[in-house]
This record gives sequence, structure tokens and C-alpha cells, in this order.
Amino acid sequence: MSDPAAQDPAAQDEVEAAPIPETFDALGVSADLVKVLADKGITKPFPIQALTIADALEGRDVCGKAKTGSGKTLAFGLPMIERVSKARAKHPVGLVLVPTRELALQVNDELVPLGEAFDRKVTAVYGGADMDKQIRRLKDTDIVVATPGRMIDLLGREEVSVSDLELVVVDEADRMADMGFLPQVEWILRRVEGTHQTLLFSATLDGVVDSLVKRYQTDPVFHEVGERRMAAVEEMEHRFIAVHEMDKAKVAAAISRSADRTIMFTNTKRAADRLERDLEKLDVDARAIHGDRQQRVREKALSQFADGEIPVLVATDVAARGIHVDDVDIVIHFDPPEDHKAYLHRSGRTARAGESGLVVTLVLYNEELHVRRLQTRVGLKGSLVEMFSNDKRLADLVAWDPSAEVDSSR
Repeated sequence: MSDPAAQDPAAQDEVEAAPIPETFDALGVSADLVKVLADKGITKPFPIQALTIADALEGRDVCGKAKTGSGKTLAFGLPMIERVSKARAKHPVGLVLVPTRELALQVNDELVPLGEAFDRKVTAVYGGADMDKQIRRLKDTDIVVATPGRMIDLLGREEVSVSDLELVVVDEADRMADMGFLPQVEWILRRVEGTHQTLLFSATLDGVVDSLVKRYQTDPVFHEVGERRMAAVEEMEHRFIAVHEMDKAKVAAAISRSADRTIMFTNTKRAADRLERDLEKLDVDARAIHGDRQQRVREKALSQFADGEIPVLVATDVAARGIHVDDVDIVIHFDPPEDHKAYLHRSGRTARAGESGLVVTLVLYNEELHVRRLQTRVGLKGSLVEMFSNDKRLADLVAWDPSAEVDSSR
């Protein structure tokens, strides 16, 4: 998997008129942490970091609005490492709540070297892994990165306490809401005792996320990095291919052979398993990740995909949330997503780090109306063109111009 600390230059699109600090020193970050960042090649803060770090270092509650991939981990991680004290056994002083196991691991990996520079130990706890091992690590941990469900399990067993927390982070609050985790998040936040600092980051701040801000933050300072949705969409090439059920996997296989890394999305875990088997029969090395796969199996698949050992990753929406692998050439919506938000989130796996990317949606005859609605919501215009798996155009869909074709849905 690509280094989570390697920042995405595409996230540095500035939308605020005011100049931002050019260095982490200027934000008040300590020399020890600046050195750790410099050793990783990170010298200039992203907009969300430049906007929020100074306030967080001063102890203010911060509410940051920014998309995935904007550099939020350092925005909350640097102040947390600097501000929290050493912890008692099983009484962490810092807590980061994240929606998925994969994101917990990525945040943990990014914070561990920073913590070492300040003698602060970081531990990730999440479902699908050995709880006894996690419990043992909590005896010598200052900061916990946790999924809500596992944190509640540990609290229920009295293997961890939130009574000493000095700083709490809620990351990707909008995805917590989308996945139905906000009740769990609130259950945890209600049990945090005493004076503490709360940082919240989300792509949206309306609805239930706004209620979270009002209930659990005190006089927060708001910072926003502007909307990059259309810019990201415009950086991708989008193709909509009408396919037939019996030929669908073969079409996907043909498209993937033109790339080094392809992610294919399905709407269900069963469909992901079936597609993995179908691709293997077509001599395409693929691995599926979803909630029913053991955590170690998922981690191995992601690592192999990021390292280029396997060319195709098959994923459900939930399994793919928070996964940041650079150099993904093609995203295939093997099953059209349920809504435009899912389309944008899935598609955002490619065209990262300033690179271009190809997004392909495979459409069965009974899905055409739904896909047309998705196109309208996302702001895309694209002909829906019928293709079979032996179509030579599948080998280079970027070079192919769909506007010159007859739209098969009309």
C-alpha cells in the first residue's frame, strides 16, 4: 500500500484567497516533528493543514471541512502528538475515531513515526483482528486510533477508559453518518469526561454532522478547503459501456489488461467473490476485499495491489472507503453505484497525485435509466455505447472518442 504520509499534490488546489504559511515551522510545529516530516519529503503544508494546525496547537476546538485525500491526518495528528501528555495504562490521552479498519491502519502508520519523535505511543484498534493483542498494546499506549465498534467493545470490557482523554478527533464524520456509525460515535463522546479538545473533520458539515459539531464541540473555529468535486471529475476520462450479462466479466477483464492497476467495484460481497472467480478463470490475477474477508487477507491483498504484485482489486464500497493507493490507472464500476456520491467516491480512487485516470461504468439493459440519472447528478455527458469483449476499442478506451458513436440507449 502506498505510504499514507506521502502527500497527494492534487489536494493542494488552493481555493482561499488568503496566503497560507509555506512551512510547518511557520505553523508552530516543533522542530522534532518538522524533521520527521522532512525526512519523508514533506516540507510544505496542504491548505487544510495550514488552516487548522495553528488553531489546534493553541487548544481550540477545530471543525475542518475537506475531502478525502486533502491531508487531514497531519492536520489533526501533528497537534495531537504535541499536545497530549503521557498516559496511564489503559487510559489513553488521545483518541482518533475513524470509520473503517483500513483507515485506522493508515492513520496509525502515519502517526507512529511522529509519536516516536515525542515519546508518544500510538495503537490502532479495529474489528476483525485479535482483540487480546490489542488489549495488551493498550497497557502502554498514549493515543488510540479506533473504529467505533471496537472501541465500544473495549470500553464494555473495561479494557480501556476515556476518562483521561485530552484530545478527541472524529475523522470523516460524513462517512461515519453514511455508514450508520454516528450513534456509536456519540455513545463514545458522551462518556468522555472532563475538559478536552475536540477536532472534527468531514467533507460535509450539514445535517447530522452539524448536530455532532453543536453537541460535542465548544466554540469551534471553522476552516474549509473548497470543493474539488468537478475539478476531480474533469481530470478523469469517463466511459459508459452497455454490456450483456454473460459477457460482462470478459469485458471487464479486457479493459483491465491495458493497465497496471485496476479497481473494480461491485455492490455486494457475493458479487465481489463471484467476479474474483470469473476473472481468475479469464487469467486475470485479482483479489477481492470486503467485510466477510479476514482482516489479514484484506491487508495482504491491498499490499499486493499497491506493490504491483496483482493487477486487479475487486472491492465493495464499504471495504474501499479510506483506501488510498496511488497510480490506479482504471476504476471500473462493474455494478453501477447506488448514487452520485458513491460514483464520485469510487472514481476518486484514480486521477490522484495530479495524474489522469480512466473511469468505466458497465451498464446492463435494465440499468440504463439509473445510470442516466447518475450522469445528470455528477454533471457528466457521455454516450452509452454497446461493446462486446472482443471489441478492440476496449484495449484503449482513453483514445476512443465516444462522442462519435451512436448512443445505444436512445
